[in-house]
Amino acid sequence: MLEECGIPYQIIPINLGQGDQFEPEFLKISPNNRMPAIVDHDGPNGEPISIFESGAILMYLGEKLGKFFPQEPRERIRVLEWLFWQVGGLGPMAGQVSHFVNYAGNFAGDHSYAEARYKNEYDRLLGIMDNILSERRYLAGDYSIADMASFPWITAYKRYGVDLNKFTHVRRWFDDLKNRPQVRAGMDVGKENRSFGKGITQEALKTMFGQTADSIKAHANEKKNDQTK
Repeated sequence: MLEECGIPYQIIPINLGQGDQFEPEFLKISPNNRMPAIVDHDGPNGEPISIFESGAILMYLGEKLGKFFPQEPRERIRVLEWLFWQVGGLGPMAGQVSHFVNYAGNFAGDHSYAEARYKNEYDRLLGIMDNILSERRYLAGDYSIADMASFPWITAYKRYGVDLNKFTHVRRWFDDLKNRPQVRAGMDVGKENRSFGKGITQEALKTMFGQTADSIKAHANEKKNDQTK
């Protein structure tokens, strides 16, 4: 979205394996200890504001910049439908596929049911996309934040063992977005830091996937104690 709108920005990398997402500084802007999160230093009334969760970020930027998020009520509802479809469906399901493809092999046990479950649901969602894209060029009609939200969850289709050519209209949509210079620039951001589970340590796996409410609370208390020493 920032590339599409030509807005300058600064990236601050977060190392999930080292637990950067649990640091107090990050939790102030992302209390769910997840990415993405942004800080707009020119927020409402000219004062800084932080926003976490991708859907909220895209809506905020679309409203602030007046781009890719229509004001006409019916068009706006269409965009919101597909944005929340991604937030509640495509993103979480693709995320689970990614976990079982990229990380589950590091843990003991038979993960075949879980992997098949999420791959099947991912396949179903691609079918939903294909149906709607047979009627429209983009998910909500015109190119919008709904397309921007969904695109990253299709990019790993090869790693998930998906034949994207099975979904003719998704394939056309995907190639259309992939060839946009702004999308390509956004895809390249942080590329050098991606590993997708390769060479990851057991300690990093524990940090990423072994957290509970109690462990996060203990980490926060430890940080507070460090600051008072």
